[in-house]
Amino acid sequence: MPTRREVDEAKIRRQVGKIVEGLGAKDLEGLKQPYAKDVVSFDVEPPLQHVGLEAKLKNWAKAFLFFESMTYEVRDVTLAVGDEVAFGHAFARLSGTLKNGTATSGMWVRVTYGFQKIDGDWLIVHDQVSAPIDMSGKAVVDLEP
Repeated sequence: MPTRREVDEAKIRRQVGKIVEGLGAKDLEGLKQPYAKDVVSFDVEPPLQHVGLEAKLKNWAKAFLFFESMTYEVRDVTLAVGDEVAFGHAFARLSGTLKNGTATSGMWVRVTYGFQKIDGDWLIVHDQVSAPIDMSGKAVVDLEP
């Protein structure tokens, strides 16, 4: 029989899976489910922070404008799960076919997730996406996990 911690970890992994599914289907409604209403996101594009579910969804909607079809891949999800909060990190890549027909393999980024158990559901209350930079301040986008 799985422990409560194992059950919670499986639920959190399913939340990450819902992001993968929602992006693949270009489904903004489906993407609402894993995030808390007051999520704070430190995404790769300005401003320094995006506050609230609508701001997070607006970022994903921007990606939909550029891609005809898209795939979101998440690798090496590592989690630390407590009773009411959890955090994790992973590597992620958005790839696909752009609206102009060009295929792109995208770039790998680092993702950190903060989860909180709210009304029995594990929701993302914070995420941060980043790309490494070289010492000149330029993003290094050709690295792979």
